[in-house]
Amino acid sequence: MAWAESEQHLRHVEKDVLIPKIMREKARERCSEQVQDFTKCCKDSGVLMVVKCRKENSALKDCLTSYYKDPAFYEECKMEYLKEREEFRRTGIPTKKRLQKLPTSM
Repeated sequence: MAWAESEQHLRHVEKDVLIPKIMREKARERCSEQVQDFTKCCKDSGVLMVVKCRKENSALKDCLTSYYKDPAFYEECKMEYLKEREEFRRTGIPTKKRLQKLPTSM
């Protein structure tokens, strides 16, 4: 599906806020093992988590950073955002509201 040039123009807030937000969410999903390891370590270590969880924190940062720096991943998230934006402009309904199930009985 090809968008017209005007449809692909991104505002500053879209480039610097909205697309990176999608990137963070998707990167966390893809790095879920590292997120779980770090979360477990933090829960188990309490106040000493800063010292005890360095290895888990480094692994999580490395995983997330690899996605943040990947131009193909950025393009994937950008295309997802553009599809959501196009759908919103067409229907007027945000994605989150569309994905919520409507009541089946009235």
